[in-house]
Amino acid sequence: MGDNMTGKKGLGRVDAKLLELLVCPVTKTRLVYDEAAQELVSEAARLAYPIRDGIPIMLPEEARQLPD
Repeated sequence: MGDNMTGKKGLGRVDAKLLELLVCPVTKTRLVYDEAAQELVSEAARLAYPIRDGIPIMLPEEARQLPD
């Protein structure tokens, strides 16, 4: 499949173009794809949005709070 935002292969079922377009719904900043955890991470909001069945769940109430 295509490259993700960091240039690494292996996005699984998440479309690379979609990842380039998505931003954090809270801060409107760029997200980082964590392939191992299957999450999109917003460093600015300290939130990790889950990816389920290849679909990013971009709801703040579904996001996991990251430790400080």
